[in-house]
Formats: sequence, C-alpha cells, structure tokens
Amino acid sequence: MTKVEWTPEEINSRLYRYDRVHVSLNGIQEVTEDQIQIYRKEGFLAVNSFFEQEMVQTALEGIMDLAFVDRKGAKLQFTRPETELHTLEERELSLRKVYEFVEVEERLKQIAYHPDILSVIRRIFGEEPKLIQDMALLKPPHGGGEKPWHQDMAYGNLTYTKAAIGVWIALDDAGVNNGCMHVIPRSQQEGATPHYAIRDWQLCDTQVPVERDVAVPLHSGGVLFFHGMLYHGTPFNFSSERRRALQFHYAPASAERVMPKEYKRMFTNELTGAEC
Repeated sequence: MTKVEWTPEEINSRLYRYDRVHVSLNGIQEVTEDQIQIYRKEGFLAVNSFFEQEMVQTALEGIMDLAFVDRKGAKLQFTRPETELHTLEERELSLRKVYEFVEVEERLKQIAYHPDILSVIRRIFGEEPKLIQDMALLKPPHGGGEKPWHQDMAYGNLTYTKAAIGVWIALDDAGVNNGCMHVIPRSQQEGATPHYAIRDWQLCDTQVPVERDVAVPLHSGGVLFFHGMLYHGTPFNFSSERRRALQFHYAPASAERVMPKEYKRMFTNELTGAEC
C-alpha cells in the first residue's frame, strides 16, 4: 500500500518507469493483421499519425468551447469547486475531465465515430462495436494529477460480458515528461483484479508489476487502442506542457452489461477478503 506521506514526485518515481519506451506504428496503413494479433497478445496497439492536425485542432476547439464557452449539457469535472474558479486560467488548471459530450458536440462525435477508428476496432472484435463512453482527459502543466494504475472495466459502467476496448487519442504531444500513458503488457491476461479506493478507484500499488511498465508516448494525432483489462495509468505532469487527450470506450455489439453482483465478485475484495 502506498505510504500516505509519499509526495507526487515520489509517486512518479516509485510507481512508473521511464526507460522502457514503446515505439508506435506510423499510420493506419501499418495496422496489419499481424499487428492485430500482437494486440491480442500484448493488450495494446499504438499508432502515430492516425489523425491529421486539422482534425486534432477541431477537436481541441470543441473541448475548449465546452469547457469555457457553452457546455451544452456535457459534464465537467474540476479538482476544485467551480464557484472558486474566477478566471479562465484557474478553470483550465483545475479542469480534469469533460464527458458525455458526443450527442451535443458534433466536432467530437466525428472522431468517436470516425471510420478508421471503427475499422480497427471491428477487426479486433470480429463484430460491430458500440460506443459506451466518451470523455476528454485533461492534464494541465505544473502538476496535472496522476491517474493511478487500474483496469478500465473495473469502472462499473464499462463492465460488459465481453472485453471492451479503450481508444486514447493524443491531442497534444504526450511524452514521458508530461504524463503519457503507461501500460503493463499482457496484464489483460490476469483477468479482473480487485480495485481499492485509495487515491482513486485503482489497483493496489503493491500489486502493480512496475518492473514491466512500458511508457507509450504519442505525437499529437496518435492513437492508443487497449484492452479493457489492461493495467495502465498516467503519472503527474510536472512539465510546462499541456497534455490533453480524448478517450472513448467501445464494446462488441453483442456484449451485455454485467450485473452488480457479478461486478462485485470480479473487481472488489468482497469474496477474497484481500486487503491492499
């Protein structure tokens, strides 16, 4: 269990490593059937140059408009009470997430249903995908927060009877210095793992095989496809650079939601009595 006195800097240094860096594909044309098979084994597939910069800029404008102009019914999550945020800078530095926007912001809907995204997922699933979650994840400069190690399907709204796929789209360059994604290759093979409410809903820190951590930097417009059971997380951003990303989740069309009792059996310590 993480010691409560660990600073953010200590969390970054103890729970993440930066010397194992994944080399991504360059464009959707490199997503061959061999690469699909590698995804099935490793649990992730990273592709740079997936989106042109014009589409990236359009997506950023859509997110910023929801955050600072008109949220149109989308939901915003801040790290401080919104009533305390009086300037645009204060809002941006405190805004962590924008979500449930696909039906109200056409610029972001176009990416969620982009034919190239759906094509890759369809090849992995072997059937049609259905969108089950949309959000923008914002890690501001000078201390943007960590997202501890976790499995996405441990969040109840993403727990389906077939494995979901996460699609993480870098809108800024995401590197080892500003909070890119980190993954544990092949960890999806471990299946559902109990999560605990510590810094977030997360894997127990001592349960994460940090020695196997691989950083997955992406250029702006790059995309990471990853299995819903893959262990992954992002460290604090202490750099002077923003790290803004879109994340969508898809499930096979034939998948159904897991019932609450089964979810508790899969992702909590209710049956094992294990402690973090």
